Amino acid sequence: MEVLAQRPRRLRQTPALRALVAQTRLHPADLVLPVFVREGVSEAQPIGSMPGVVQHGLDSLVAVAREAVTAGLGGLMIFGVPATRDESGSGADDPDGILNVALRRVREAVGDDLVVMADLCLDEFTDHGHCGVLDSQGRVDNDRTLVRYASMALAQAAAGAQVVGLSGMMDGQVGHVREALDRGGFTDTIILAYAAKYASGFYGPFREAVESTLQGDRSTYQQDPANTTESLREVALDLDQGADIVMVKPALPYLDILSQVAQMSPVPVAAYQVSGEYAQIEAAAAHGWIDRERVMMESLISIKRAGAQIILTYYALEAARLLAPNPQPPTPSP
Repeated sequence: MEVLAQRPRRLRQTPALRALVAQTRLHPADLVLPVFVREGVSEAQPIGSMPGVVQHGLDSLVAVAREAVTAGLGGLMIFGVPATRDESGSGADDPDGILNVALRRVREAVGDDLVVMADLCLDEFTDHGHCGVLDSQGRVDNDRTLVRYASMALAQAAAGAQVVGLSGMMDGQVGHVREALDRGGFTDTIILAYAAKYASGFYGPFREAVESTLQGDRSTYQQDPANTTESLREVALDLDQGADIVMVKPALPYLDILSQVAQMSPVPVAAYQVSGEYAQIEAAAAHGWIDRERVMMESLISIKRAGAQIILTYYALEAARLLAPNPQPPTPSP
């Protein structure tokens, strides 16, 4: 028999050996849980296309925030689902709007034990479902939208958001919001820029979650899935304008983009495992076609391996339990 000097399998013999030489490690603090809070509901409402994910009421939102602290998660990203919407998305910067009320409640409950993040976009609050205000021809007006984003940022910071997540993909949004926050005395508020956000088909279940009223699509302001160079340009612009964290969205279909962004970025890089990615895993597992838990964890480690320091995922709580030294059984959903 030939003598083999190189036997890579030696390092794969046992779970302890594989753990010893693992290059990529996932920790609960790497994970951020996206949550939806719906105005006017007293109990959590299930989302049909996202099994296990709910629209929270204020009380169940606070409960899940406390659960996130116990699990050691890095943060919570909060999306608001208002009862009424209008042309300008006026509920977005209303101090008594659902998102700002929710931010205050969560921050009062968890303080600095969890990073409280707010989605900063108009799509959940406008009656047309676009991420900005429209001009007379029905197109998104970039510069008028920046004014609304600045007002939203100030309202969210005042409500207790430590991080504002600029997800609208308007040109100049980071610089405009940074200037508004600094002038308003919120120099410590962090900007997480959705720097490379693609016009993706993977967002479908999310639109059910926020009860989107969108007609058409967002291809004129979100990025073309065929392109790479413009992503790197967008990231560079957001960095120049003062982004504290940059993000790639979706995650798994864009691991190549994530890897390149991680190599160029001097600030932390996040990735969002979006609703469609989640729903695919859930649907395949429900049919018995895949091992749900194994694929869930494999997908997260893939995102981390590609360069994400922060992962937004609907699996955050479940993954954190599995990563604990002595995994605990899941807590029943509220």
